[in-house]
Amino acid sequence: MSQDGVSLPPFPPEYRGSGLLLHVTSLPSRYGIGDVGPGALSWIDRLAVAGQSWWQSLPLGPTGYGNSPYQPLSSLAGNALLASPDWLIDDGLLRSSDCESKSFPQDQVDYDAVIPFKHGLLEKAWANFQGGARADLRVDYEQFCNNQAHWLNDYALFRALKAKFKGAYYLEWPKELVQREPTALDQVRHELADQAGMASFAQFLLYRQADRLKAHAHEKGVKLIGDLPFFVSPDSSDVWANPELFLLDEQRHPRFVAGVPPDYFSSLGQLWGNPLYDWAVLRKSDYHWWICRLRALLAHVDAIRLDHFRGFVAAWHIPAGAPTAQTGSWQPGPGADLFRAVQKELGALPFIVEDLGLITPDVYALRDEFHLPGTRVLQFAFDGHADNPHLPSNYVSNTVVYTGTHDNPTTRGWFEDLPDDQRQNLWKYAQRPVGTARDAAPALIELAWSSQAALAIAPLQDLLNLGKEARMNVPGRAAGNWRWRCTEDMISDPAFDWLRGVTKSSKRLGMIEAPNSGKNLEAVSP
Repeated sequence: MSQDGVSLPPFPPEYRGSGLLLHVTSLPSRYGIGDVGPGALSWIDRLAVAGQSWWQSLPLGPTGYGNSPYQPLSSLAGNALLASPDWLIDDGLLRSSDCESKSFPQDQVDYDAVIPFKHGLLEKAWANFQGGARADLRVDYEQFCNNQAHWLNDYALFRALKAKFKGAYYLEWPKELVQREPTALDQVRHELADQAGMASFAQFLLYRQADRLKAHAHEKGVKLIGDLPFFVSPDSSDVWANPELFLLDEQRHPRFVAGVPPDYFSSLGQLWGNPLYDWAVLRKSDYHWWICRLRALLAHVDAIRLDHFRGFVAAWHIPAGAPTAQTGSWQPGPGADLFRAVQKELGALPFIVEDLGLITPDVYALRDEFHLPGTRVLQFAFDGHADNPHLPSNYVSNTVVYTGTHDNPTTRGWFEDLPDDQRQNLWKYAQRPVGTARDAAPALIELAWSSQAALAIAPLQDLLNLGKEARMNVPGRAAGNWRWRCTEDMISDPAFDWLRGVTKSSKRLGMIEAPNSGKNLEAVSP
């Protein structure tokens, strides 16, 4: 339960809420990429009017190669590309003329154009701040740097060094910097003080804007769901600054890398390449670093989706250098010990667990020991087996159901490739006349919303009934992902009015709780 009385995971049996999945980068903006500024506030307003009580985004960390939010350069930093230029203008740190640029595509993110443009704006804001603009923020900035020093100093220097070495993987830097020799670090801290200062200032601005966004969401009765990748990127400030937390050799190269073994979907398994944790070392500190990760994200969101939840029970360890994921072994994770430590420190476990794929009973046992809501995806439901866990008739209430996820095709695109027998299973289960691809997304939304799952979520692409062109990510594809954006016209689509009707009829409309009553009430809508 949150401080303002709105239910958070684990959900009480009577709770019924709903929301939409949309990454921040996908929001409309005239700056080529969505951000946490006015466009995000308008999006929250739209959710509230449509009776939705949740907004889920993808991970918010700074992205590196491939622009994947699941390979962040830091577990604790935010993606500075998400800072709002409009709010920097309002703050007097930029002029409107600073933000004028060539036009950007409205329907996708052109990262090659956006990254230098947004970084240039942050450089101007930093120069203006150093030149005396908004001197009243100086104390707040210094306080922020002091409060966040346990991660910020290393991250800022890491970003400055990445720029110095033209984006090279940190293991390709000079050996003394890879090994973090004190004399070498002191020298580059002095040499790159301005660049590191700018990286710290960008985090200050982003954190400040994120606070404003969260406050607005709460005013509108909307809660925010963040997403925490289980693994960290091998090329990250996390690994560079905390090598002892990972299974590395003396040259700081991973001894083992992450992935999953061969299965029905892949005879070779999946080789992800992330370094593995040294849980024995993490346990000695009562998982301090993990708790810092969670606390940092919870400063900006109300609940967290825990990606690859099975990794807390066991992870597939693949020897470094192996050509495929076939030659790995399962090695135990921290299990309940970590969650007891988190509960002791944070007082609650506001988590949604991603328990998809081939999951063993011990993973479900860990989930249920802490009453954490699991995940169900309707696109996986119609194989014809009555015991399929993704069929709504097999849900328990403490569940979050999705029509599809960021890794799935849009529901319309999914249906177009669906075998005929599964199409028939869908229409029969939904008790609807046989339909076309255009009818699939509304059918799945209605199934999700009418189910007994505590929380029902659909990607915006499914609400808008978009096709394959609107897919966010194709797992295993190296390029072209994470680019889709919605337009202003889409945010005013009549589908939001339809969604409000479905939400009301399924008794999920703007669910809030009356103070001290423990009973759900329908929110008063604008």
